[in-house]
Amino acid sequence: MSVPEFQSFMLPILKLFEDKKIHTIKECKEIVIKYFSLNEEDIKNLVPSGKQTLVENRVYWSLTYLKKSVLIESINRGEYRITDRGLKLLNTKPERIDKKLLSQYREYRIFSNQDEKEETFIKTNELQVSEVITPEENIDQIYKKINDQLAEDLLEIILEKDGYYFERLVMDVLIKMGYGNFRNEAKEITKKSNDGGIDGIINQDKLGLDKIYIQAKRWKDGVVGRPELQKFVGALSERQAIKGIFITTSDFTKEAKEYVEKVSQNIILINGNMLSKLMIEYNVGVQINYTYEIKKIDNDYFEMI
Repeated sequence: MSVPEFQSFMLPILKLFEDKKIHTIKECKEIVIKYFSLNEEDIKNLVPSGKQTLVENRVYWSLTYLKKSVLIESINRGEYRITDRGLKLLNTKPERIDKKLLSQYREYRIFSNQDEKEETFIKTNELQVSEVITPEENIDQIYKKINDQLAEDLLEIILEKDGYYFERLVMDVLIKMGYGNFRNEAKEITKKSNDGGIDGIINQDKLGLDKIYIQAKRWKDGVVGRPELQKFVGALSERQAIKGIFITTSDFTKEAKEYVEKVSQNIILINGNMLSKLMIEYNVGVQINYTYEIKKIDNDYFEMI
């Protein structure tokens, strides 16, 4: 048989987790192969880019949709476990798990960019979002969804690395953005000890007269509050510096954001979501998988004939 569309994968994958144990992506792949009795040709079938099998791609997106609906949770990269919500859903003995069923969960609706008005329209007309918008809009939504998931995956990988690795990654991102990219010596990572609250320095000119000071916090839990920003401002003041960038894998409290608006130094705050999106935009830690060209009629050509 041919490989079923990815929504069909969600029920057998969720049933795999019914034992409440942690399971891997590899196990999910094995269960759908067995569940749908896929043959060797089906298993080797590739997506259009030729860089991944259909089975692997559809397992990945099935896990993503289940996770976004809080039916499973990520334990480590590539490892998942069922949630109480997932067990509750399985107890109802669903014949199929698809987007329509998942739309009952608020987290999924946020992920799929459905607002209340659009949601009501879809339910009333029994249509999916892709059927009520133009093809161009649908492409834009799909592109955003892929990048949002990629950004989340990047953060998971970053959090597995140590703090010093994160500092080097942050400097690479800023250099790729054009800050101090006139020579390799434009960036400097301070020593692990006695850095005085500064993790990196970027020279904005060849002589190093104009500097940007960097603070990088790789936090998995909690958010950066005002006290951390005050320490950073103090470190800048000691160096008579006026430019600083504070980057974290988590986020900033409201008080922290309000505080930096009042200080004399020019400080930019970058949270985990913004950092991962900058990595995608400037190709740090990612590579182009495949490219589609959307073409239109060249009216000028036909007018010249």
